[in-house]
This record gives sequence, C-alpha cells and structure tokens, in this order.
Amino acid sequence: MSAPPGGVGEFCWMDVKTRDLPGTAAFFSKALGGRFAVDEEDWRRATKISAGGHRIGGVSDLAHPVHPPGTPAHIAYYLAVDDVDRRVEAATADGARLVVAPFDAGDQGRTATLVDPVGAAFSLWQPRRFTGWGFPPRSAGVPQRMVLACDRPERARDFYRKALGVRPARADFVTAPGPAASAPRWDSPSASTTRTASSHAQAVSARGPCSAPRRAVGPWCG
Repeated sequence: MSAPPGGVGEFCWMDVKTRDLPGTAAFFSKALGGRFAVDEEDWRRATKISAGGHRIGGVSDLAHPVHPPGTPAHIAYYLAVDDVDRRVEAATADGARLVVAPFDAGDQGRTATLVDPVGAAFSLWQPRRFTGWGFPPRSAGVPQRMVLACDRPERARDFYRKALGVRPARADFVTAPGPAASAPRWDSPSASTTRTASSHAQAVSARGPCSAPRRAVGPWCG
C-alpha cells in the first residue's frame, strides 16, 4: 500500500456530527471564524468547513434517517493510514474495540472507527481520491496538534505507535485531571473552541431526537 500524502499517523480530517447544522454553523463561524458551505463540486453536496481559506472538515447531519438513536453530537477526528484493514487488525489485537468495521467510502477512501484501550474514539482513513485537509503549518484557526487526555497516557502512546506502525505525528498524550479522566477524547488545543462547539452541538441537539450513524460517515460525507 502507498503512504497517504500527509503521511501515515497524521491527523487528516475532522467531522462535526450534529442535529442542528444551522446552529452549529453559526456558532463555529462566530467562535472560530470558520465558514460552513455546501461543496458545489461534490455530487453529494456535502457541507464542508473552511478556516483561513483551507478546508478542514465536514459535517454529518444526525437527523438523517440512516442514523439510529444512541450517540450524542460530537467531533470525530481521522488518522491517515496506509492500510485500514491491517491497522484495524493490529489495533484490536492490542486492546481496541471495533465500532465500525472497515468499509469503502465510495471512491474517496476506506475507513473504520474504533475505541482505543483507554476509552477514546478514533477513526482511520485510507485515502484514495480524497486525502483530507491540507493547510500550511501554523495556519490560523485550524488544528495544529492533537491531544489525548486520559488516565493512562503511556498506554495510549504505546497503543497508537503499535497500531499505526509509527508514532502519531503532532500528537501529545497527557494525564487528564479530575473527572475528565473518565471521558478520554482527542482534542485540538490549537483550535480550542472546538471543545465548546462540540458541547454546543450536544446541547442544541438534546432538544431533538437523539441519533447516531448506523455505520460511520466517512470524512468525505456531509
């Protein structure tokens, strides 16, 4: 398998999963200066997020009928890999739980979703036509480094190194203080208001019926 353009182990995309796209878009625009717009070049007319003139993510509408109840609104992050199936095998052998088995996202790539041994969800992306975000280093308003705060950072660091075959690029593993240790998740301190935006999406979506993907929506989808 050829390596992804951004490199194996690089975070390459984020997907905002919400039931209130207009409200979430308005919040992101105000808090981050981001722009939500339908991609007119995409036959799916997927909604994409741009910051500083660069596309950094997409949006999944949890009100879509394909989504059953269960999972709250959140922001999902994707790691680029050379072979999704092989990486899933390595991850599950080292304690990860498979949430969504590998599947082809059209001709754009192949993806899977798992929960790591410390309890944080993550998705894998094997690019084909779609390679993910692409922005210059130190661009404003975009994720630069990712942080996983949990109660066993050394275990998490070792897991990702083994699962990906490389040490994750621009990723830090830290001990979560207090109650946060019970809810590990990847986050981007360089775009810190995404945490507030995720909470905002959850609060707004709580007013409607709860829903979540029957199968993961790949990073190319809206």
